[in-house]
Amino acid sequence: MFKLISATPSPYARKVRIALEEKGLPFELLTEVPWDNTTSTPKFNPLEKLPILLLEDGSSVYESSFILQYLEVKYPEPPLLPADVDDALTARKLEVLCDGVCDALVLMFLERMRPGGGSPEWIARQRRKIDGGLREIATIVGDREWAVGDRFSLGDIAAGTVVGYISVRFPELPWRTRHPNLAALSDRLEARPSFRNSVPYPQTISDKIV
Repeated sequence: MFKLISATPSPYARKVRIALEEKGLPFELLTEVPWDNTTSTPKFNPLEKLPILLLEDGSSVYESSFILQYLEVKYPEPPLLPADVDDALTARKLEVLCDGVCDALVLMFLERMRPGGGSPEWIARQRRKIDGGLREIATIVGDREWAVGDRFSLGDIAAGTVVGYISVRFPELPWRTRHPNLAALSDRLEARPSFRNSVPYPQTISDKIV
């Protein structure tokens, strides 16, 4: 059985949790605060980042996009990429956009932790990335039932986890009113067992990180 080292608010780890459950792959969830000096991440990932998938032979797979590729290659059923090539590429594009938005959200979160609230210019730059990324995601998704094509896919996992993370870390951001189609998609996705079982929530960071 797999083990997954995860953090409770992490959208990157949530992507993997959802993919594992959607593929019916059992796993043990190991929750850590990756910023604290008690984390085990350096033992399994030289980049000291989560999520990390621990395999039965003791080896590890890390970085959420690569873990998802690993799972898709090793366990192709049920597929999380559409069969149509263009749709599969669109799903990957959504993942790139969503990871980029999440990166900007994390940078903004850390910058706000600095004395005095951080650099307004730096925060504004991250906010532009967030706003632009969400606008493009909403355009790609449109008014379809699913993010890409006619069934659940990686595109839904990506879009659903990024807005779920915003709701936890930045509830003041008006993404629901600006992008009602994303709000409707999120509501549908959060009703799925894989999403219900991985609802993000904040952690307490004990160590000084900025």
